Amino acid sequence: MKLSIVIPIFNEAGVLETAIRRLLEVDLGPEVESELIAVDDCSTDGTRERLLALGEELGFRVLLHGENRGKGAALRTGFGAATGEFVLIQDADLEYDPRDIPSLLAPVLAGQADIVYGSRFTSGDAHRVLYYWHYVANHVLTAICDAITNLNLTDMEVCYKLIRRDLLERINLREDRFGFEPEVTIKLARLQPQPRFWEVGISYAGRTYEEGKKIGFRDGVRALWCLLRYAVAD
Repeated sequence: MKLSIVIPIFNEAGVLETAIRRLLEVDLGPEVESELIAVDDCSTDGTRERLLALGEELGFRVLLHGENRGKGAALRTGFGAATGEFVLIQDADLEYDPRDIPSLLAPVLAGQADIVYGSRFTSGDAHRVLYYWHYVANHVLTAICDAITNLNLTDMEVCYKLIRRDLLERINLREDRFGFEPEVTIKLARLQPQPRFWEVGISYAGRTYEEGKKIGFRDGVRALWCLLRYAVAD
């Protein structure tokens, strides 16, 4: 099986190299061939230059946006370049541990899943304790998404999404920012026959805003708007 790992990146100069080296060190096992596709979304803090140098040194593909367009747009660019049977989304901010990737792959390799979501709320692993209202908003948005899709996900907003690439090619993604999460979930759930969704508990080391966290209140409002929009329209 070939796995395409897509990393959308914007202004992560301080953690970029550590994140990529950790990812490339993970042993995915003999059944999995992987490719790494990093998409810089017009960073302005030196990330782009360091990313290009790392890509040359470590042998992964780097794609560049000429203007800042958002996470969803960067993911679409990465998906378009992917050649693997499955695509995995990986952030570059050290919040998600690449050592969880083999657990995400397990239901796929067992022939049980077409789509695997990580969940920060079903794992017994250590988690950093942070923002209460983020936690509440995530649960509310996930509950609304589950009502729309008739799924029982616990963490729709999670970064770690492992998706069969041919399924991604069957949906038309439009959201440029964090509205990607509800959009992709609703549109995948509506495919017929419905793909087999699985969920796997993962660890999580969230950041504070002082440490560079980017998602905020406006993104939560946008996610709610996207849920309502894609509940009734494509």
